[in-house]
Amino acid sequence: MGQEKALKATTQTTVSANLGFEDKLWAAADKLRGNMDAAEYKHVVLGLIFLKYISDAFMEKFKALQGDDLADPEDKDEYLADNIFWVPPEARWDYLQKNAKRPEIGSLVDDAMAAIERDNPVLKGVLPKDFARPALDKARLGEIIDLIATIGLGDAQSRQRDILGRVYEYFLGRFAAAEGKLGGQFYTPHCVVRTLVEMLEPYKGRVYDPCCGSGGMFVQSAKFVQAHASSNGNGKKAKISPAVRRDISIYGQESNYTTWRLALMNLAIRGIDAKIEWADSFLDDKFSDLKADYILANPPFNMEDWGYSKVKDDVRWRRFDGLSARQAGPGHFALPPGGERKQKDGSTITVDGGNANYAWILHFLHHLAPHGTAGFVLANGSLTCATSGEGEIRKAIIEPDLVDCMVALPGQLFYTTQIPACLWFLTRSKAADREHGYRDRTGETLFIDARKMGTLTDRTHRELTDEDIARIAGTYHAWRSLPAGKAGEKDAGEYEDVPGFCKSATLEEIEAHGHVLTPGRYVGAEAVEDDLPAPRPGVYFVYAIACEGGSYYIGHTDNIPRRWQEHLSGKAADWTKKYKPRYIVHYEEFSSREEAVAREKELKTTNGRRWLKKAIAEGRARQAGGVPFEEKMAELSAELYEQMTEAEQLDAAIRRNLESLGFGE
Repeated sequence: MGQEKALKATTQTTVSANLGFEDKLWAAADKLRGNMDAAEYKHVVLGLIFLKYISDAFMEKFKALQGDDLADPEDKDEYLADNIFWVPPEARWDYLQKNAKRPEIGSLVDDAMAAIERDNPVLKGVLPKDFARPALDKARLGEIIDLIATIGLGDAQSRQRDILGRVYEYFLGRFAAAEGKLGGQFYTPHCVVRTLVEMLEPYKGRVYDPCCGSGGMFVQSAKFVQAHASSNGNGKKAKISPAVRRDISIYGQESNYTTWRLALMNLAIRGIDAKIEWADSFLDDKFSDLKADYILANPPFNMEDWGYSKVKDDVRWRRFDGLSARQAGPGHFALPPGGERKQKDGSTITVDGGNANYAWILHFLHHLAPHGTAGFVLANGSLTCATSGEGEIRKAIIEPDLVDCMVALPGQLFYTTQIPACLWFLTRSKAADREHGYRDRTGETLFIDARKMGTLTDRTHRELTDEDIARIAGTYHAWRSLPAGKAGEKDAGEYEDVPGFCKSATLEEIEAHGHVLTPGRYVGAEAVEDDLPAPRPGVYFVYAIACEGGSYYIGHTDNIPRRWQEHLSGKAADWTKKYKPRYIVHYEEFSSREEAVAREKELKTTNGRRWLKKAIAEGRARQAGGVPFEEKMAELSAELYEQMTEAEQLDAAIRRNLESLGFGE
């Protein structure tokens, strides 16, 4: 089957969740704890790691040239030809390590950084040069240099992995924990980046990431083009050819200054030309006129306080669902406005802009070219949320047929958050495209449930294997491809629905689910069985099943999991035998069979079915599965805070009216 096609990538599973030397790196950083806070001292260590990285790569080439009688190891051009930075003698790691115990080691490191920038103009203004400052303990700095010297960073094997980004991912997790700000801003795991890139296949065109972090999306995109262009299929070339650099144009933006500099270093190491701007994408969109062929991104999960009031009337939030201002109010979508938020210590803060998930989605759509495709990571709450206008925006995205594919990811993929995540794929056009081998997918969306995939690399981290990525990407390619005999995608094969894993759903089916995009709603029984309520003594259930064709079956039972299996096997009712059951969309609990039977009869009436359909559409139905507990609590809390704010405003209005009538306190 086409979904099982092999990726043109390495056959050996790459494990990136555990680098093997995290403890050493953390020990190095922790040596500075007595002098700096976590937010500051992490940059010192990352600067030294970068210096060690490029020095290792340089010395490997240096030793190879020493063995060549016709080569000069001190010839700068020998290194530039292979996209290796020239490292002058005063900046080489062995020189710095020999002088690590000297009191002027801080100045020597600063001079090394300045020398590298001098001889490599692409790094001008990027490297840190503040190691000589008095606040930095020079004895400890020397110890860090000695410790980092024991770790190989720039050898050939390490360069084949995105080592700088992976180190940065680990550091963000540990430093964020040290700062007490553990949250959603982190480096994207390598396996997630590979999944996005392999699914989108950015062979040629403009690639954009408005929250690019350390540049991992761009690095993997360039590796993908290189591997497929060279037809070697291994993706292991350290050198990115000039032809590849011409095939894709890279645009990125990053709001964190230090992370922005790391992105420049990360791309420069690989010889990747890119236009990366330092600014907040929401408040200062540096590429306002850009229309990208491919968008790959991992925005911060559930971000708040992003400055909504400053850009409330921005063109990016303008309605595109065909409704006039008279029909829908203002001509812009209403995003979560923010407001007061209660902190753990009981204090209250005011945030300018609530959950930014849908602001990011609208930002991506604004920058998407007419035939472009976007693939990005978001928290699972984005699939179901219906508060603060988010459900309306999701509906407006679904009904114009912009959603191409949705992928539910397994847990434990990220270092610094346990929030469940998913992949969104949006496209401006589902029309047939013979140039790319795409069939006409109008009115269809692919759902993939990959929650049971992945392999634990340690007790707390999971990673998608090469085989997992191959199955996910292969399924997507087979689904969107023309048949093999009609110029379809190469090796795509034939697509078919796989219960519990993938389902090609129609717009009518998505509407029947209330415009909820959770893959488990569509792929079938295997993915939802564990989410059904367990039977309990004396408890009876009334349930509603969404079936193919947009119809519903309503029944009652004392054991929903058992009854669900009977419906799937066709033994429960003629209706679900004729119309394939997709998902239990609603259930209610009762303390007696008589009450359950009465409620079943009520829901089967015209008014009852009308109520059920409306409840599902508005997200008020009690559904099996759906939003994880943490996200549901966050959603309910946000809604509660909004209601409390409205109540306070109402109380104040009542008080003013009473005072005007002479009944004030």
